[in-house]
Amino acid sequence: MTTDRPSEVLPLRDRLRAALPVAMKARDRSATAALRSALGAIDNAEAVDASDVRAGAIESAAVGLGTAERARRILTEADIESIVQSEVDDRRTAATEYDALSGGADRAASLRTEADALAAHLER
Repeated sequence: MTTDRPSEVLPLRDRLRAALPVAMKARDRSATAALRSALGAIDNAEAVDASDVRAGAIESAAVGLGTAERARRILTEADIESIVQSEVDDRRTAATEYDALSGGADRAASLRTEADALAAHLER
């Protein structure tokens, strides 16, 4: 019996998370740094805006485990792709700036390697 089911493509965040231990085991510092940074940027984008939180009287405070917590933002796949693309663009821009500095060629090459590592996950 054969199943003609199309291969499921993992969401970008899951692909990045799966690639992180692989990069760490391969001792690929550039890929590891880029993947950690991108995953951190995604997590930061999910954080809730707490600018409207005001301190109040203790007697009116929420009581109980988790009563004062807020749900994190839900990001779409397009949002996550946009964040990772921004990380790639930031690295390429910084690499160009390092090229203009004397002695910045090594850092520029490292940033380009990081950008390429992230861009490879966007192309799938």
